[in-house]
Amino acid sequence: MKKIGFLSFGHWSPSPGSQTRSARDTLLQSIDLAVAAEELGADGAYFRVHHFARQLASPFPLLAAVGARTKRIEIGTAVIDMRYENPLYMAEDAGAADLIAGGRLQLGISRGSPEQVIDGWRYFGYQPQEGQSDADMARQHTEVFLDVLRGEGFAQPNPRPMFPNPPGLLRLEPHSEGLRERIWWGSASDSTAVWAARQGMNLQSSTLKEDETGEPFHVQQARQIRRYREAWTEAGHARAPRVSVSRSIFALVDDRDRAYFGRGKEGDQVGIIDNMRAIFGRSYAAEPDRLVEELRADEAIAEADTLLLTVPNQLGVDYNAHVIEAILKHVAPALGWR
Repeated sequence: MKKIGFLSFGHWSPSPGSQTRSARDTLLQSIDLAVAAEELGADGAYFRVHHFARQLASPFPLLAAVGARTKRIEIGTAVIDMRYENPLYMAEDAGAADLIAGGRLQLGISRGSPEQVIDGWRYFGYQPQEGQSDADMARQHTEVFLDVLRGEGFAQPNPRPMFPNPPGLLRLEPHSEGLRERIWWGSASDSTAVWAARQGMNLQSSTLKEDETGEPFHVQQARQIRRYREAWTEAGHARAPRVSVSRSIFALVDDRDRAYFGRGKEGDQVGIIDNMRAIFGRSYAAEPDRLVEELRADEAIAEADTLLLTVPNQLGVDYNAHVIEAILKHVAPALGWR
């Protein structure tokens, strides 16, 4: 395990016990948690994107703000739903945020998950072409996005521009060199993981996957990662890929931890999501020694190079910093972190 970061879904609600009672609370606390995580030595601060929900949505203002407040930590998403995105405008936003952060952006993108409204992308002005699915549309948007991130000119310049142009076709600005290699695809199946490898994207595999074999979640996810790496090698890419997995992991080191998460062992769960039989990975909560033993048996964690800890952001910055610190101090070294 080379890198450990956190992943926040950015929930807010005015319910009792919530430390994030408004969108402003969540945004400002997300920045503060990233700063705290960097000070603790964590490697990444990642944020989920959901539309029409009381959760984080527009990622680039937040990523830029985190980039301006931090110096070292990777800053990313897991994931941006490409069904909703204008890929050219997104490339401009991503380039600006990456330049502010000094080249630390790690953008996770995907087809997305079921949203709060029916066909929500239609309200954003998008719809699949005839004969295509929304997943096809997401991949089409992604291919355009990846192409323009290369920084090559494609637009015919005005012969009488307001400002002088460089020679040749024009590219989108601002362009951030190297960002194309820091794009990740969130995959829920083996086939989309293979597609991501062929496209030259890193792989994000979450706590949900298509149940393709009936085996335990971590076994299926480990196989997905191996197939991804095989496809990457076959594609002949020059660089080595990166792979992350997400887990809910809590080291029970004080009474607060035991009160929140010490309710016993949870196993994998199976359900139907978007007409797909899906398997949901278990959560981990135990005293550090026991936790290390359980995590060592997780085949997908062993296969990945990056672990994203999903955090209960509504419990506030101080408690979530404690959750991250407990993992980094009591668990991560035994898993080979640094």
